[in-house]
Amino acid sequence: MDQWLSVISELGFPIVVTLYLLNRIESKLDTLNHSIQMLPTQLGKN
Repeated sequence: MDQWLSVISELGFPIVVTLYLLNRIESKLDTLNHSIQMLPTQLGKN
């Protein structure tokens, strides 16, 4: 039981930080993807 608590305490923080950063990057990638998909439409207007 003590080994599991040690592993969780050592790995918990990096896992939480990684998940947080992945969540932030995902929203930015969605925005970038939408912009790239709209690019031909925007170029066709000019």
